[in-house]
Amino acid sequence: MEPIELPTETNTIDDMRREVLMAIEAIVLVAHEPVATDLIAQLVEQPIPVIEECCELLAAEYGERSSGFELVHVAGGWRYQTVAELAPYVERFILDEQRSRLSGAALETLAIIAYKQPISRAQIASIRGVDPDGVLRTLMARGYIAEVGRDGGPGQAVLFGTTELFCEKLGVSSLDDLPSIAEFIPDADVVEALEQGLRIEPSDGSGPP
Repeated sequence: MEPIELPTETNTIDDMRREVLMAIEAIVLVAHEPVATDLIAQLVEQPIPVIEECCELLAAEYGERSSGFELVHVAGGWRYQTVAELAPYVERFILDEQRSRLSGAALETLAIIAYKQPISRAQIASIRGVDPDGVLRTLMARGYIAEVGRDGGPGQAVLFGTTELFCEKLGVSSLDDLPSIAEFIPDADVVEALEQGLRIEPSDGSGPP
């Protein structure tokens, strides 16, 4: 992508390359932590001053139209957050969500964390086969899991574990009181019977396959 020019005093947000602005919005929206300006610049292949100007223009645009969220520069990067005036509504939503039942995906992820903790987002994804980000946010918002450390390998991935509230909701004193996972694994005879029942026998040509 060719570098774009910084806007002059007479330029508006529409005069700038919309693709760059959309790219910034998309990157910051999916990020879990504030995104540094220089990282955004690398991703969209634009100079840092251009990215700073774009972020400031986006922030001003949200403010002018009285959006329920804002783009702010905190902790060395950019992130989206709800405006302070709407905190009562957000708190009401979170409390209402906490009263609702967990989905099957959330229960599955919670079980994986409970038995495999500390565990990273990537490890959970490899077990479940799907992106767990949305479920992890739900479980953290409800207080069932929390960040418990960092992996010592490359990237130092965040490690998740269950909280005291998790044990409280389950009615157990500690994780040692959780039932053994072996209790939920069928015996070898059962597995063999299932394999026999699901196996497709090759056809000898005398009948339907």
